[in-house]
Amino acid sequence: MSTEMEEILNETVPQSELEKFEKKYNRELQSKSLSHTSQFEYAWCLVRSNYANDMRSGITLLEDLCRKNPEGKRDYIYYLALAYTRLKEYSTAMKYVQAFLEIEPNNQQVISLEEYIKKKMEIEGLKGVAMAGGAALVLGGILGIGFALAKK
Repeated sequence: MSTEMEEILNETVPQSELEKFEKKYNRELQSKSLSHTSQFEYAWCLVRSNYANDMRSGITLLEDLCRKNPEGKRDYIYYLALAYTRLKEYSTAMKYVQAFLEIEPNNQQVISLEEYIKKKMEIEGLKGVAMAGGAALVLGGILGIGFALAKK
């Protein structure tokens, strides 16, 4: 897996930076002068938080920007893909990666993210198969014991 991509995905926002952009966002929101830039900066901070609720708030802000500001859509789609990857919602992240690659098919950073997601999905899929197989073995063992006891 791309260590550069892991570094990007594992990067967390310093609390002071989050607070700074939150204040700027709220100040502009209250004065009804919220800029796309301030909303994006705050969203990007939230997406890099350690908390899933913050990440989801960041996703909401980015999705809102996609609707309101089509010129920035390329960047918003990329950060939405990162956010969903951080939340381990790989199928949703992959939809955003594919949407980005339709716009810019040779973007190496997004191709790297796509490869990272595919590997994670493969690992998660294997874990799911292993868990299902393990559950089947446990169930089989229980049934086997049950049949053995019933014969006695």
